[in-house]
Amino acid sequence: MDVLSDAVAAMRSGRPHSGRRDYLAPWGTRFEPSDGAGFHVVLRGSAWLVPAEGDPVALGPGDVAFLAHGRGHALASGPDVEMDVVRLDPDGAWPELPSPERDAPPDTVMLCGAYLLDRSRAHPLLTELPEVVHLPARVGAHRSLRAAVELLGAELEEAQPGADTVVASLLDTLLLYILRAWWQGERHGTGQPTGWAAALADPAVAAALRAIHGDPAHPWTVEELGARGGLSRAAFARRFAALVGEPPLAYLTWWRMTTAGRLLRTDDLPLRQVAQRTGYASEFAFAKAFKREYGVAPGQYRRRAS
Repeated sequence: MDVLSDAVAAMRSGRPHSGRRDYLAPWGTRFEPSDGAGFHVVLRGSAWLVPAEGDPVALGPGDVAFLAHGRGHALASGPDVEMDVVRLDPDGAWPELPSPERDAPPDTVMLCGAYLLDRSRAHPLLTELPEVVHLPARVGAHRSLRAAVELLGAELEEAQPGADTVVASLLDTLLLYILRAWWQGERHGTGQPTGWAAALADPAVAAALRAIHGDPAHPWTVEELGARGGLSRAAFARRFAALVGEPPLAYLTWWRMTTAGRLLRTDDLPLRQVAQRTGYASEFAFAKAFKREYGVAPGQYRRRAS
């Protein structure tokens, strides 16, 4: 996997959920805080998004809004209307919302969805996102994202055989397209990219990150990682720490342990194989490192996760 795909996979848990929502003004829905991340796409009409922090955001036709941090937010036909409170089901599914009572076509139609996340190992690539990622509709912009939205909307409008699998796959694809569009905007915007946008745009640091994520079991050294980007050991170490926020080998260890946690949650591999896949020569060394990072032994962590 690449770095962006890995960052999402490391936090994802459970199946994503989505639904098509019809609204007739005046309307308002407040979403309670949750462990998930949510998105909203305006198919027709307009809406106001009121985040937990920051100013309300006006959404128009084709706009996409992504909320990564699960702090709760509201959607409404206006900033000051009365709100119905919505709580996601424990598995992240959206509850049924009241339909418009008046015999009239809806003036706002939206696609809304949620992704369950394990925030105990939140990747910094996602944690540094703003409260609201707003991708306004622009002619010719984010064509892959628009195509995914259209396909998802069609699947949700009329159920077809295989819809469960198709919708889940489209939701995974949509999430990556949203994040890709945001990071590309950060890298190619008018200002200088910072944080992980800058790290992914830096050839030397990006090459090292791809190497770490491509083969976390390899016994990487700072010199070897720096050589991937054509830098000396010292120059690479300074640049990596400045952009990523920690030294190269500290990030390598963090990613190995994050990978190990995901393997223990999702696979039935023996601990010996989990150790090998994350760069540890023995099960004992792996168990010691894992307990230092998570506070529990690998077997106990696996039992809790199951």
